[in-house]
Amino acid sequence: MGLLDNMKAKLGPAKDKVSDLARQHGDKVTHGIDKAAKAVDERTKGKYSDKIHAGTGKAKEAVDRLAHKEGTGPETDGTDPAAPTRPQEPPTAS
Repeated sequence: MGLLDNMKAKLGPAKDKVSDLARQHGDKVTHGIDKAAKAVDERTKGKYSDKIHAGTGKAKEAVDRLAHKEGTGPETDGTDPAAPTRPQEPPTAS
């Protein structure tokens, strides 16, 4: 067993616990992320708003990924099943 296998074996239970916590308290975590982002944005007087917004989005995506274990949540093809869908456009004749 290699070093990577050992690390995966040791971190597996921790990841499961974090996933459970993210599932149970995801709304509180995302609220905290928003609150922290707002505080930082105010302290920097909006100078880094775009970077703060990007970081906030990535943090929320990470919480979502943790909350949805493989095989138990929505499909992991990168689409959000709750997102509104656009109707398919008919093919145009050339």
